[in-house]
Formats: sequence, structure tokens, C-alpha cells
Amino acid sequence: MQIREHLEQLVEGALQAAIDDHTLELDEVPEAALERPRDLANGDWASTVALRSAKLAHKAPRDIAQAIVDHLPANDHIASVDIAGPGFINIKLTPTAYQGVVAEAREKGADFGKSTVDGPNYINIEYVSANPTGPFHVGHGRWAALGDATARVLRHAGYRVYEENYINDHGVQMDNFGESVAVRYQQLLGRDVPMPESCYAGGYVKDIAQAIIDEDGDKWLDADPDERRLNFRERAYAFELSEQHRILDEFGTTFDMWFSERTLYVKDENGKSQVDYAIDAMREKGYIYEKDGAIWFKSTEFGDDKDRVLIKGNGEYTYFTSDVAYHYNKMQRGFDHLIDLWGADHHGYIKRCEAMLAAWGYPGALEVMLGQLVNLFRDGKPVRMSKRTGEMVTFEEVIDEVGVDSTRWMMLSRSSDQTIDFDIEVAKKKDASNPVYYVQYAHARICSILRKAASDDVRAKYEAGDITLDELAKTVIPADVDLSVLTEPSEIDLMRKMDTLQELVAGAARDRAAFRLTHYSQDLAGLFHAFYGNCHVIVDDEKLQAARLALIDATRIVLEISLGLLGISAPEKM
Repeated sequence: MQIREHLEQLVEGALQAAIDDHTLELDEVPEAALERPRDLANGDWASTVALRSAKLAHKAPRDIAQAIVDHLPANDHIASVDIAGPGFINIKLTPTAYQGVVAEAREKGADFGKSTVDGPNYINIEYVSANPTGPFHVGHGRWAALGDATARVLRHAGYRVYEENYINDHGVQMDNFGESVAVRYQQLLGRDVPMPESCYAGGYVKDIAQAIIDEDGDKWLDADPDERRLNFRERAYAFELSEQHRILDEFGTTFDMWFSERTLYVKDENGKSQVDYAIDAMREKGYIYEKDGAIWFKSTEFGDDKDRVLIKGNGEYTYFTSDVAYHYNKMQRGFDHLIDLWGADHHGYIKRCEAMLAAWGYPGALEVMLGQLVNLFRDGKPVRMSKRTGEMVTFEEVIDEVGVDSTRWMMLSRSSDQTIDFDIEVAKKKDASNPVYYVQYAHARICSILRKAASDDVRAKYEAGDITLDELAKTVIPADVDLSVLTEPSEIDLMRKMDTLQELVAGAARDRAAFRLTHYSQDLAGLFHAFYGNCHVIVDDEKLQAARLALIDATRIVLEISLGLLGISAPEKM
């Protein structure tokens, strides 16, 4: 049982006892209303229940607080209780209260700090969603890290999560992509053909064209332009989509579905597409009308600044129409809530997208997380272009130079609504100035201590890969380890920090704030390093050594969880 839950039971039990003997006149027991004081000098926990219950109990808050304190049962978790200010109940805990955290972390392992969520909790989170017309830029890397970490945090907090990548593979940009390759193809074969302004001029287009030449030679040089454009479009699309899969897999970001925009326009046996069904559902609600030959959505009825065109007078679909059909499709798949991650430049689209969900009867079902830009630096100086290509620095180049873990950490180090200043040289450092290295080193150091404590034969089995570190730890830490000797301040600091994981994860899930796990990991690593400087683990006292080994083993587990929620590895050796 978590410390908070135990204290809630104690406080609410005291309230019930005070009600039963008529010290307090309340119809029902109020919640304990526990919170952590900012200043530890005020205790480990504080209850504001006396302040909240004053009107109902017809008593001064301090009198209510005194009644609660007087009815608290004797227990080995509370060291002292003080009434402060107008009626705060400040609670200081004993070392015993925190020692249970060590046992719980080691028992639950990867499940430590998990919560459950009551009610509808099936979330679809869509992120990255880049056009398959060119390489990922660094901003896409931030969406990949942020979306992946948000999904991981939500799952640990008890939500069901479905991760989705929307492929923007329909529309004019795809034809422009095919034409871009066709132009480069002709140029490489000696033809003087200009590149239209609407096309893609990056060097990667030339690489795709050269690959087609290597495979097909000049067979397309005098082919029908439309046939050539279509062929090149599909081949270039397949190549870029494959590259997206490869890079995201390398980054450790995977999806339950890659959803193709094209499928929204495919007709079924009834001759209708998903676009048609989405618009029909709006029409049935009375939010579709015709004007000047176009089909309009009454988005102003839901707070948008103007109504939106879905089908132009010439029969062409607008970009927004795909959004309408896609989000309707998601809701029809049974999700309770939708989260979209967009770049900050898409802010203007939020209101119209919220309106479409409300029109179908799903108000509030859509939530948009906006991500700010990533500024690249090298030794404090802005980086504009790739040294290798002379063009933009791609996401893949950053990963190749910095590594997945450091890239993820830097991308997740701030809230999504803050700009990231990503210094490549800082991210590459292998010392304490690089925060991810600092945290990973704490984990690796713990693993080293556990290996040192093991017998030679157990260590040999571990080195050979025959047993895991968890199995090694069980050989050096007795099952009945006595944790009562963990009373040093630096030991208690570690245990206190581990105890906060569950509420931290729950809060990070609620606020979509995965970046808090970077701060938590760094703080926990710092407390471990302080403990390591103050307390020897391998000592002559076998009882103390076993307890401290259990403490650092629990710390290892919690570090691995917190790093894992960020999608970052927890190396056992460095």
C-alpha cells in the first residue's frame, strides 16, 4: 500500500471516530485532502480537511484539526503531528513509513508507480504525421519523442492507449512530389527541364531519380508525362514511407497503426467513401449547407470564426475535409478521447477541428497538444545547414551524431509549449554536464555495486548472459532483508523520492507533461549520488549491507522505470 493511501485511511479513520463519539457533527466522512508541503520543515504530508470541513461541522478549523489529531490511532508510520496556521495538519513520518517503499518497488518491479483509471479511458494519440514527400526535420523528432513518451506515461497511469501515425498521402503535394522526381530524372539524363516552384528541390529528390535510372535506365524519358508522374510518385512515396518507418523504428517509436489518408476516399460496396459518411453524419445533424455551388460546414455554431468549405464549387475537396473524415473515423472506432500533436503553426486549425467533433455529438473529445520549435546549436552557435548536404539538418543526422537517448532527453527536457534549444555538443558529452549521461551513470553504478556484491559464480553467470540483473540481485539480497536499519537522512531522501513516482506519473499523464520525468530522473540520480557519497554499501555489517543493497536495487528499478517512460535506455554498464 502506498504511503499516501495509508495516511488517508488513518486520517479518515480518525474523522470517523470523532463523528462516532460526537466530537464532530458531520453527516459523512470527508476526504483526507492530503498534499505535500513545499517545505519539508512543515512535515512530509499536510491535510487541509479541517479547513474544508469548517462550514459543515460548524466549528473552527483548528478545533476540527485538534479533534482529528486526538483520534489518530497509534501507528508506526507517523513520527509527529502538528496543527499549524488556521488549521493545517502537518504530519512527519518515521523511517518505517518509507522503508516499505523499498520492498514494494522490488516486489512490483516495472509495475511500480502504476495507477488505475475509472470510467472511459481509451485514448487515441496521433503524432508525427509527416508528409511522405521528404526527410524528417528536427521538429518531427520532437513530435516522435513527445508522442511516444506521452503514450508511455498515460499507460503507466492506467489509460488504454492506441498510437497512430497519419500518412498525408493524398492531394496535390503527392503529384508535385512525383513531378519533382520526373524533372530530376530528365535533368540527370541530360535534358534541360526547369523545376517548377511548386515542386520539391531538395537533394534527396535527385537521389530518388538516380535510383530509378539505375533500375530502369532511360525508359521513362519519352514516356507519357502523366504515366511517368504517376509511376515516379508511387515509387518515391514508397521510398519515403519506408524511410519514415526505418528512422522511427531506430528511434524506438512504434505505432499501432499507420493510417493512410488515401483510404478515406476509397468507395465501398455502397459507392460511398469515409468522407461521404462523415459529411452525411454532419448533414443529419443539420450542420451542412450549400452556397455558391460549394458544400459548407456550420462551424461558427461551435465557436469557429467562420464557416468552413468542405467541397469546393468545382467538386474538389478541401484539406479540412480529410481532417473531418479522419476524426470521424477515429470516433467510429470506439475511442473515448483523441489527442493530436501538431506544430505550433497549426494553432489556427484547432477551433474548426473541435467544432467538427462537437457537431457529431462529441464535444470535448478532441485535445490538441501544440509543440514549439527546436533550435539547433553547436557549442552555443546556431546550426542552419547540414555540413554533409548543405541543406536542412535532418532528424536522422541528429540521431546519428548524438544518439537516440540523448536526442530523446533533449527533445523531452521542456514542456511542449516551450521552445527547445538543442546543443549538439552538449548532448554528445559523456560526463555529468550531460543530464541523460548523469542519470544513466547512476543506474550503471548501482548495477556495478550489485555485481560486486555477488559471488564469483553468480557474476560469471550474469556476464555469460545466463541470468538477468534482477536474478543476480536476488542472490545478494535476502528475501527477509531487514529494512529497519535504513534511517540515515540520505537513505530516507532516496525512499521519499521513490514514493512520489506514482503521483508524479499520474500528474504527468493528466497534464500531458512527460517532461517532468526528466526532472524526476535527474533528482533521483542526484539523491543516489549523494547517498553513495555519504553511505558505504559494501560494509562489514551484513544486516546493513543487505538493507542498503535492497535500497539501491529499488533505486535501480525506479530509475529504469522513469527512463523507460521517456523511451530512454537504462544501461547496466557504461
